[in-house]
Amino acid sequence: MLFNSLSFVVFLVIVLALYYSKLFNWTNKKRMLLFASYIFYGLWNPPLVILLWISTMVDWIAGNKLTLEENQRKRKLWLLLSMFVNLGFLVFFKYRDFMLDNFTSVVNSYGYGYKAQPMDIILPMGISFYTFQTMSYTIDMYLKRTERAKTFLDFALYVTFFPQLVAGPIVRAQDLISQFYEEKKATINQFIWGLFLLTIGLFMKVVLADTLLSDTADTVFGSKDMLNGLDAWTGTLAFSGQIFFDFAGYSTCAIGISLMLGIILPDNFRYPYAAIGFSDLWRRWHISLSTWLRDYLYIPLGGNKHGIVRMYAALMITMLLGGLWHGAAWTFVIWGALHGIYLVVERMLKTKIHIKIGPYNGIVLALLTYTLVNFTWVFFRAREFSTAKNMIWSMLFMNTDGEKILYSSDIIKVFSVISILFICHWVMRNTSMKEVSLKTPSWILGVVWAIMFFLIAISQGSGEQFIYFQF
Repeated sequence: MLFNSLSFVVFLVIVLALYYSKLFNWTNKKRMLLFASYIFYGLWNPPLVILLWISTMVDWIAGNKLTLEENQRKRKLWLLLSMFVNLGFLVFFKYRDFMLDNFTSVVNSYGYGYKAQPMDIILPMGISFYTFQTMSYTIDMYLKRTERAKTFLDFALYVTFFPQLVAGPIVRAQDLISQFYEEKKATINQFIWGLFLLTIGLFMKVVLADTLLSDTADTVFGSKDMLNGLDAWTGTLAFSGQIFFDFAGYSTCAIGISLMLGIILPDNFRYPYAAIGFSDLWRRWHISLSTWLRDYLYIPLGGNKHGIVRMYAALMITMLLGGLWHGAAWTFVIWGALHGIYLVVERMLKTKIHIKIGPYNGIVLALLTYTLVNFTWVFFRAREFSTAKNMIWSMLFMNTDGEKILYSSDIIKVFSVISILFICHWVMRNTSMKEVSLKTPSWILGVVWAIMFFLIAISQGSGEQFIYFQF
């Protein structure tokens, strides 16, 4: 079920009506939310709910054992069981064909005529998100950084909570499970703000990502020809805006829906295209994943406590695996590698060059960061290396006779939207929508809300799924 569908509107109204009715006590309301979450997920493919059940049961049992067991060897075995099941599902469903294709290529390079039999496995929606979320519970239990969930119902709801189940934010157990212990009810202000956030999220997805930018990105990246430099940049900028509005739109919807239930989810984006440098970027982009990778991968690999060489190696490994997390293709690995290289080079430069950031050089550095980010988006979006190579070549203006496939109106539209996006991120980089809203007259917010709602209504069409659902 998609947030940007009429069926979800009906689903949400029913859930809210039951949630705020006086027919149920808090325990039954949680059961209702759990059942609703299974319906929300199962409508894509009902059998795949079984994966959620298995992950939930395995991690609940492992968490209980980790609480009671004192023998370190046995505790490690329970942790390994949790990781084996969760990562096993992830590898089988997401990476099996990728590994098999690469194995086949290596074997055949030695002259063997091996041909693998494709299985046509359906990729479960959001498997990377809920796998990382439930796995963090057992890791934190093993490290004694969190307490065991009080009841199985609380834990099951943590794993499957429908607003953020499919595309995050990836929430830690101590931040969400504890909210289920006592009855939650949104205040009038929380409910209205949550509904406003839901509207903003849908506006970002339906109007900005799907209506204004997606067609241009698809046209450019779908071309097999060497393109004109301006067209290549336009397509890449369109995708950079599309993926931000799409993914940040989902996160904003998730946070808003949860707030309407009186449950708080953490921010996942903080105006990332105004980042000054790549360390700053990853403090602003997909925050729940970047902090997950930091805490469960980068720091265990040594972080910055065991010398410069090991720190750089930990950074590269973390970003390579972060790239692979996004998709089973070498283009995603290259995307992660580029971000790793950017982070390493940035840290090296910071040891030699000390710059005091002001308003003028700050915006120049933010533009430089955003420009370099766009080169990485090419590998994220391109389905084949040949497409990525042609795009990069054209973006560097190394091709003087490239094909021109975009209309002038498309170019103006994309550059206008992206310019406004960058300016908004720069203006908002040290504040938040909530703070700005408190300083804005209510009638202006009402007008903005009405305009967004109207544009969503007239833009609603095919109901494109969110990009990150495939991860």
